[in-house]
Amino acid sequence: MTWLTPAIAGIAAAIAVPALVILYFLKLRRRDVEISTTLLWKKTIQDIQANAPFQRLRKNILLLLQLIVLAGVLVALGQPQMHAEASEGQKRVILIDRSASMEATDGDPTKPGSVDRLAKAKQAAEQLVDSLREPSVIGTGPVDEAMVIAFDTTAEVRQQFTSDKAQLKAAIDAIEPSDAPSSLVEAMRLARAHLPDRILNDKTTGDTIKLEGVKSGGAQIHLYSDGRLPDAEEAITGAEDAVTFVQVGQTDAANAAITAMRAERAFDSPVQVSLYVGLQNTDHTPQQVELELLINDIVTRVKTVTIPAATPPVGSNAENAGAPPQGEEAQPDESQPSPGKTLADFLPWTPGVAGVTFEFDQTEGGIFAAQITPTSPERDLLRVDNRAWMVVPPARQLAVALVSPGNLFLITAFEGLPLSKLVQFTPEQYQAAAASGEMSQFDVVVFDGWLPTIDGHPGLPPGRYLVLGDLPWPLGIEAGAEPKPAQILDWRRDHPLMRLLLLDNLVIAKLPKVVVPEGSGATVLAETDQGPAILEWSDAQTRAIIVPFNVLESTWPFDVSFVVFMGGAVNDLGQEGGIFGESAGGLKPGSVLTDRLPIGAADARLQLPGSSDRVSLQPSSDGRIAYGPIRKAGLYAATWTGQAAAGDSKEGGRVSRTYAANLLDPAESDVAAAPMLRLSGQAITPEKADEAKAMFRLWPWCILAALLVLMLEWYIYNRKVHI
Repeated sequence: MTWLTPAIAGIAAAIAVPALVILYFLKLRRRDVEISTTLLWKKTIQDIQANAPFQRLRKNILLLLQLIVLAGVLVALGQPQMHAEASEGQKRVILIDRSASMEATDGDPTKPGSVDRLAKAKQAAEQLVDSLREPSVIGTGPVDEAMVIAFDTTAEVRQQFTSDKAQLKAAIDAIEPSDAPSSLVEAMRLARAHLPDRILNDKTTGDTIKLEGVKSGGAQIHLYSDGRLPDAEEAITGAEDAVTFVQVGQTDAANAAITAMRAERAFDSPVQVSLYVGLQNTDHTPQQVELELLINDIVTRVKTVTIPAATPPVGSNAENAGAPPQGEEAQPDESQPSPGKTLADFLPWTPGVAGVTFEFDQTEGGIFAAQITPTSPERDLLRVDNRAWMVVPPARQLAVALVSPGNLFLITAFEGLPLSKLVQFTPEQYQAAAASGEMSQFDVVVFDGWLPTIDGHPGLPPGRYLVLGDLPWPLGIEAGAEPKPAQILDWRRDHPLMRLLLLDNLVIAKLPKVVVPEGSGATVLAETDQGPAILEWSDAQTRAIIVPFNVLESTWPFDVSFVVFMGGAVNDLGQEGGIFGESAGGLKPGSVLTDRLPIGAADARLQLPGSSDRVSLQPSSDGRIAYGPIRKAGLYAATWTGQAAAGDSKEGGRVSRTYAANLLDPAESDVAAAPMLRLSGQAITPEKADEAKAMFRLWPWCILAALLVLMLEWYIYNRKVHI
């Protein structure tokens, strides 16, 4: 128990208690009274006090009651409060996780009155706000302040530091759920940035020095989350900060989800479509789901899929006890003592996975959707990952431009591909064609050993490109480094382009030392003992597959994987339907939707999923639009007046283009609450949101008790003086 104003209570007690006791030491000085009846004499001698100024303190029920009343008032002046689980401090930062997993409803989501995790987190945060220290009854004493930050992939300050509880509660109530994954690093960075600067006192001069950029320590950080924070180890806190992790959700919560979706057309026959759907199960027993494939909202195929059960961590008690039989729950053996928990018991289980491939013919494009319906809804606590969408362009053969000084291997490889058009340009011819707008008719441009110059750097204009033997800016070659022989060590087998390749025998005679700046947008697809050998690079307008070495100085042209790579790269780049910077699988909640509309597009609007709301867009001079970060999964539709590009639809004088946003995040779909949070290398034991308590203020109850005793004292006094 702590006291907010103990000094005030002590001063009042030093004055009031002696004053009350002295009153009972005093005697009344009586005058002599002559009476004629013994009855009146009896009434008079009831006062047995003498005329001396003081008397021996006698037992008196009134004095005891009055002392109790006075003690209650004095204790209330000290403002005591009970300290339970919630910590106290002058500056409190309330971090509320609003990511997709916080939409899970623990228990049975079909029961009435069930609330999701975000609602529970907000309720617990408001209890903390109620416990913040306020000014004392006489307007003095320290006052707690708090700020509210909501976070998913990004973080947002919902309320700056304030002691106004109404404002804090309003900010908490206004937090809406998001379908984006969670990231704690940005939230912690934002919280640290809003702490006050550290102030030092110069003992020599008595001056105060404010250290700009150096934040004061001792902040109390209250994190309300289910603990599904993949970057928690990277989050930075101050040495003097105290972090309280309030856990929301159950550690055994289960979920079935769609975690991957990919569609591609056969290169030699674009009519043939292959659509892959990846499934995940975090339940400790297998789950059976009905998987439906919809094309333009029409169910075309249905499959029943059994997703395997999740497996426990190696060395955990669950693994040692053995997995339960197929389709049955594990029953505890009460005859055996429960062994102590090991570190492995705090590690997450490995979800069970399954994959289904649909193969069919589809000439037209459209919106493909996959959705699952679990046979046990109570074991599927998250709904946002039960459906995924994909915008698939119509079947077409691609037009390719090859900009090369003359490469027989490249020309032979592309001539063997089923392309609608293949045109070879010299660098000079390409520059003339680009100036006249002729290059707009090509789906993919291949640069062989040469790149155009943009703003003084070798670069790429908006479009889709396969770059061989060169690097576009901001990528580069390490200064002073000489090309060295290299051999492929590993490659991204989960990438649509790389999964069909066998590169073990590829030997490179001269590989430059590639420098990939942080935030450049480049992803390494193949790695050698000397650095990256194949990269993927993209921004809002451009996407490129980059091979930085000269293929003629390698064994690649003599391997069948060379032709497979060229065909796959052109197909991967060209079958995107005009959406730059994003794969056909769609956007992710938390990212920014960017695209380029045709030049001259006017009155652009964006239709949000699941509502009739439309957001106005302002295209730039080159048609670029941006919206975000997007918060919800679903279908977004941009509409405008003006020209239409390939893949766009036109109706009623307006052109429309559809974008798909999907969660597709295995980590976020694992909704089992983390039994422990590791933050900056430190293990933090969680507190349950349903059990967490804040400061319980005792002084109002002291006032109430004092009033009750005062009423009892008044009753006894009246009984005593009653004749």
